Amino acid sequence: MQVIRGLHNLRAEHRGCVATIGNFDGVHLGHQAVFGHLREKALQFGLPATVITFEPQPQEFFAPAKAPARLTRMREKLHAVRDTGIDRVVLLEFNHKLAAMSAEQFVQRLLVDGLGIRYLFVGDDFRFGRNRAGDIELLRIVGEKQLFEVENMNTFVVGDERVSSTRIRELLAAGDLHQAAHYLGRPYTICGRVAHGDARGRTIGFPTANINLHRKVSPLNGVYAVSVSGLGNAKVRGVANIGTRPTVKGDRRYLLEVHLFEFERDIYGAHVEVEFGIKLRDEKRFDSFEQLRRQIELDSMAAKQFFLTDDINLKQQSDHP
Repeated sequence: MQVIRGLHNLRAEHRGCVATIGNFDGVHLGHQAVFGHLREKALQFGLPATVITFEPQPQEFFAPAKAPARLTRMREKLHAVRDTGIDRVVLLEFNHKLAAMSAEQFVQRLLVDGLGIRYLFVGDDFRFGRNRAGDIELLRIVGEKQLFEVENMNTFVVGDERVSSTRIRELLAAGDLHQAAHYLGRPYTICGRVAHGDARGRTIGFPTANINLHRKVSPLNGVYAVSVSGLGNAKVRGVANIGTRPTVKGDRRYLLEVHLFEFERDIYGAHVEVEFGIKLRDEKRFDSFEQLRRQIELDSMAAKQFFLTDDINLKQQSDHP
């Protein structure tokens, strides 16, 4: 998958495509359905399927303090988009210059002059340009003149519920990882590089891998049973805390700390993927590190019990297909 970073990097060879535009945070089942439809159109037109997205997301630019928690950081999003079979991503930096661009300028510079678009797939509520003045009707008017087709996407529903990034955030915040995974089409994961911490966990018998979140706000908070990929051929199981460590004073940043079971290798600098299996409890403050140590013992036992039950269920399913 080709990634084009910025309008200034569009070249003549990039002209001619079918495309969709959006944030696509989480790349959930609804997004995957959009990309599947786009791939069908790409085959029909004989042109590359192109996803246009933004970094940062517009809400993060206009109101960073109120922006929702990211389901996926940009690297994770690009990997997930690539896995759907999309040919090309145009990644636009959302800055003052882009925010000030009129809706007509946005269409002309990006879609007409930059990409020579032939087909555009967007939602009915899509808004763009300065003061969000552009909408699907403007796109259709320009499309008739510039000979590109505009189609609106339908809401993607599972059961009776609309699948959206907002709904998945709500499920994660409520600890419903199973339903969140159902809407994502995969277990919820966070990727990052293992960094040096303060080694405090080692002093109480529970060394942790500290993983950079690259998020101002986390969609998860609390203690979880997790599986970690990237440390060898097999996943390594463990227990993780994601939050602000209230027992450790003076640190209000969101951190992801993972204690790996029966694992002692030096993994500083490794890029790992943490898969969240079940929420064990909320994060809370302890009056002493001894109380924290005892609680981590209980958390570890609960996580191991979860994995044992999960293994039994998987075996039963494989024995009775």
